[in-house]
Amino acid sequence: MKKTTQRKDKIVWFGVTAVLVLFLTLAVFVPSVLAQSRESGTDDYLETFGSVFNYVYENYVDEVDPNTLFEGALSGLFESLDDPYSTYLTASDMQDLSDTTSGKFGGVGLYITKPSRSEIESNTNGASPYVRVVAPIEGTPATRAGITAGDYITKIEGESTIDLTIDEVVERLRGTPGSQVRVTLLRREKITFEVVLTRDIIEVPTIRHAMIHGSIGYLRIIQFTPYTDDKVAEAIDGFKRNGYTAVIIDVRNNPGGLLNAVVDTCDLFLSSGTIVSTRSRIPSENKVFTARRRTEVDASIPVVVLIDRGSASASEILAGAFKDRSRGYLLGEKSFGKGSVQQVKSFGAGGFKLTTSRYYTPSGINIDKIGISPDKEVKEPELTDEETESYRRLIEENLIPQFAKENPSPTGSEIDTFVMNIKKDGILLEERILKRLIRNELNKTNNNPPVFDLEFDIVLNEAVRMIEAGEVSP
Repeated sequence: MKKTTQRKDKIVWFGVTAVLVLFLTLAVFVPSVLAQSRESGTDDYLETFGSVFNYVYENYVDEVDPNTLFEGALSGLFESLDDPYSTYLTASDMQDLSDTTSGKFGGVGLYITKPSRSEIESNTNGASPYVRVVAPIEGTPATRAGITAGDYITKIEGESTIDLTIDEVVERLRGTPGSQVRVTLLRREKITFEVVLTRDIIEVPTIRHAMIHGSIGYLRIIQFTPYTDDKVAEAIDGFKRNGYTAVIIDVRNNPGGLLNAVVDTCDLFLSSGTIVSTRSRIPSENKVFTARRRTEVDASIPVVVLIDRGSASASEILAGAFKDRSRGYLLGEKSFGKGSVQQVKSFGAGGFKLTTSRYYTPSGINIDKIGISPDKEVKEPELTDEETESYRRLIEENLIPQFAKENPSPTGSEIDTFVMNIKKDGILLEERILKRLIRNELNKTNNNPPVFDLEFDIVLNEAVRMIEAGEVSP
């Protein structure tokens, strides 16, 4: 089996977790020298910076650690780019990134992002000043607590996240396994609730798979890691042994991962042609990634790709390639919209992450801040104001978790009775939604939860229906 490798000083990274940096303004400067620097080259800027650095270090009223000045200056450098994906990385940040790419770290299991300062100020796409949950990692404290894609983290241990950088939020959420952290969340703009998360060892999963109705191979890609393409190839072998006639690839809530991993995964399905291209002002970063002629999945096998607003970065590369190459039918809702490529460079114990190019789908489209639209939109219906209020009550009164705690293995009749009673008590949500919430709550304590949910997952059900009705062509 092939393995994706990276040099330690250069990692092409598509994960959507954005790491913003501390903003530092240097208040001491020499106006005449700075004015001269604006009209000169980079060498003069560097010389001017050195002069300012030394002046601050030698003349500030209190003694200051030169490393503090150094890190502050670098943080300000990346902050000036106004790009949430370009950031200076401290030694701790580099370790966190290494933990994430290696697939194991101590934390709560969340992929998060935060809009840039300009996006917040201009209210681009309704940008919130809070930290947004892109997706929870399956089987982690975050999923067990019911945190979902689209939630906003408004407070951590009572401290507002408005003025915190992503770096600071990550630092507060990660920690020693077994320790706890209190998080306040905002859902659907009106529902505020609090959860206490017990940190755990987070092992980043990559795929889950199973057969549906004996003939449809279901493949859920959770994140693109160096092992994803090998795991997908193994799943395909299993599908073949079971005589599969179609494949459903589910990248809902997939926040991304490594470029080579998604390219190698697409290569299992696509025969020759472009998978994705990257474009930059640096010629060496202009690349076209193409598929080989040999595939693991025969061209006669129809493919449906499920996407949602939690599908980001590398998962959008897969969706874009399948859509543009007419190899897969996209079902669900518009994806997140991250179309930039970052490289990680190390120096000393720290380093930085810098956007060096943007990626383009085979048809030449960059989906940054736009997302990929499905061929057919299928999603959960929007809740009315009355239903939202009922949803808020469910959370605030802890009704479903309490039921699950008292009934860890409820019968169908016990669930029906509980649903009937809370509806009598004024909960206006439809029965299907309530039962799915109950199922999700029960699965949080299940060490081996079902791979898929055909009872309540309307998007998956539509995919199965379309395949079995012959509405999806190879």
